[in-house]
Amino acid sequence: MPRLLAERAADRPQGIALQEKLYGIWQPITWAEYAERVRDIAHGMASLGVRRGEIVAVIGDNRPEWLISELAAQSLGAAVVGIYPTSLDEEIVHILELSKARVVIAEDQEQVDKLLKVRPLLPHVEQVAYYDPHGLEEYADEWLADFEDLAARGREWATDRPGWFEQEVALGTAHDVAVVCTTSGTTSLPKLGQLTHHNLLSMAEHLTSVDPLGPKDRFVSFLPLAWIGEQMMAVACGLLRGFTLSFPEDSATQRSDMREIGPNVMFSPPRIWESMLSEVQVRIDEAGWLKRRVFGMAYSVGDKVAARRVNGKGAGPLLGLLALLADWVALRPVRDQLGLARVKRCYTGGAPLGPDVFRFFHAIGVNLKQIYGQTEICGIAVLHHSNDVRFHTVGVPLPETEMRIADDGEILLRSSSVFSGYVGNEEATAETVDADGWLHTGDAGYLEDGHLVVIDRAKDVLTAPDGTRFSSAFIENKLKFSPYVEEAVAFGTTDITAMVTIDPATVGSWAEHERIGYTTYTDLAGNDRVAELLKQEVHRANAELPDSIKVKHFLVLFKQLDPDDDEITRTRKVRRSVINERYAELIEALDRGDDRVAMTNTVSYQDGTSTKRAITLDIHHLEGYVPPQHSKQRPVWSGRR
Repeated sequence: MPRLLAERAADRPQGIALQEKLYGIWQPITWAEYAERVRDIAHGMASLGVRRGEIVAVIGDNRPEWLISELAAQSLGAAVVGIYPTSLDEEIVHILELSKARVVIAEDQEQVDKLLKVRPLLPHVEQVAYYDPHGLEEYADEWLADFEDLAARGREWATDRPGWFEQEVALGTAHDVAVVCTTSGTTSLPKLGQLTHHNLLSMAEHLTSVDPLGPKDRFVSFLPLAWIGEQMMAVACGLLRGFTLSFPEDSATQRSDMREIGPNVMFSPPRIWESMLSEVQVRIDEAGWLKRRVFGMAYSVGDKVAARRVNGKGAGPLLGLLALLADWVALRPVRDQLGLARVKRCYTGGAPLGPDVFRFFHAIGVNLKQIYGQTEICGIAVLHHSNDVRFHTVGVPLPETEMRIADDGEILLRSSSVFSGYVGNEEATAETVDADGWLHTGDAGYLEDGHLVVIDRAKDVLTAPDGTRFSSAFIENKLKFSPYVEEAVAFGTTDITAMVTIDPATVGSWAEHERIGYTTYTDLAGNDRVAELLKQEVHRANAELPDSIKVKHFLVLFKQLDPDDDEITRTRKVRRSVINERYAELIEALDRGDDRVAMTNTVSYQDGTSTKRAITLDIHHLEGYVPPQHSKQRPVWSGRR
C-alpha cells in the first residue's frame, strides 16, 4: 500500500487524496502532500525505534492523521492496529498488551486521558502522540508528544539518512502484515486478526472488478477505521483505485456533510440503514395527508420498478415514464435528504439486514447490496450483483473465492484474502483455518441457485417444535423494522419471547406529538402508552412470521443496550452470552409468561462507586391480542404486505 501511495503521488500529485471539514470549510490534501506527510511521520516513528514486524496502535475518530499514521507504519514494514474511539479501559489494555505496541497514536484529550489512566498496566508503551492538541497544552508528561512535533522530529532524523525511506518501502513484501483488525468479539474479548497487503489488495481487486470504482468517485469515511469494513473500502479500495476520501467535521454534521459531498459509493452496517429508514418513516408519518399520499403512490411505482431491476429486467415504457415522474416528485428528494442522491451503489454488512429494509431502499432508488464476510477474510467474500439482488440472500462469491457448505451446515470460504492468523493465538488460528486453507466461518447457511443464504451463527440456529429451523436474528430484524424499536433480542424455541429497547429519537418524537411528558429514557420506556405502541408494532411483526415462531411475550427494557456494558459489540452485534447472564431473571419470567418481573439494577459511576435500585417491568402478551381500531396502520410503502 505505501508503494500505491507513491504511485498516486507521482501520477496525480495535485489530485485530491483526502479532505477534512474544519470550521465549516473543506481542507484538501493532495496526493503529493499525503505522501510527504506519511514520509515525515514514518521517519518520526523510526526515530522512536519502530521497526519491521512491530505493531503501532491508533485510537481516535476518522481523521487524515489516522491514515497518515497507518501508511507511515506500513512504510517501515510495521502494521497498525485500530482501537475503537469508544473503547474503555479493559478493551484498550487487552489490545495494547496483545499487540505489544510500543507507540500509540491518539486523537485528542479524551483518548490521551484514557491512556494515562491505564498507563501503569502498559509498561511496554513508550510514546503516545496526539493529533488534536486542544486541551493538552498544559500536559507536560514526556510520555506524550504532539503529532506535528513527531513529524518535525522525523524531518530532523531524516537529514542524515537520504534514501533510507525509499529503501524501507522497497524492502516490504505483499505478504507483510499491514493491518491488525479486532474481531467482533460477540462471545469474549476480541481477537486480533492479521491481514497482509496481499489479503487487502486482492480483496479490493476482486470487489472493484465486480463494481468498478475510479479516481472520480467519492467516498465519505465516517465509520471507525478500526473496523474491517472501513479498512476494506476507504483504505484498500481507496489506494488501489485512487478515489478521494472525505472526513465529516463531526457526528452532528455528518448527514449535511454527506449531502455536500454526494458520495458515489457507501458502505455501512445495518444500524445506519435502519436509522435512515426510521427517519423517513417518522417524517412521512408526521407529514400532511397530501404528502403521505404522494409518497405512497411514488413508492408503489418505485417498488415495482425495483422488483424488475433486481432481476435484470427493464421497467418498460409506461412503468418507466411513471418511474421518472415518481422519482422527480418524491423519491429523489428523499434520497437527497439522506445524502444518497448521487450514490451508484451501497453496501451493507457486518450483521444481517432485514429483507424489508432492503426492499425499501431499492424502492426509493438506492442500489443497496448485501455483502458477507468477516474480519478473517478482509470483510467480504460474497456480494450481490446489481442485476441479481435477492433480499433474503447475501449474493454470490467474489471472483477467485471458493465457497462450500460443510456437512453440518457451516459456511466454508477459501481465497487469497483469508487472513494470516490471530496475534498470539495459534490454537484459535488452527481452529479457524484448516490445513487446506478453508476458513471456518462459524455461520450456518445454505445455497439457493448459487446465492448464499445465511441463517445465523451455527451455535445460535434453533429448531421450533414443528421442526422449523430458524434464526433469532430473523425474528429480531422483523421487530427492528419498526421505527420505534432500536434493538431486539429474541429467546426460546417453544414459546418465542423478546426483549426490546426503544429508539429514543423516534419514540420521543411520537411522545411529543401525543403530548406525553417524560424526563428520562427509563421514564419514556416505562410509559403505558409507549407500551401499547410497542405492542402494536410487535403484533405487526408477528403477521409476517410463521406461526411456530411468532413472539408470544415481550418486555420493554428500561435501558438501551450499550457496548460500554459489554451488551453489544462496537459494531452493534448482540453479545447473547452477556444478555443471557445479566438478564436471566427477565428471560425466565418471559419464558413463564408472567405478567410482571422485578429485578435489581446496578448503576456504576465513573468514580468507581455504584448504586442498586429495584425495577419492576411489565410483560406484554400477544396471544389473542387485537390492536385498537383507532391505532395508526403502517402504510404500504413501509414494506409490509
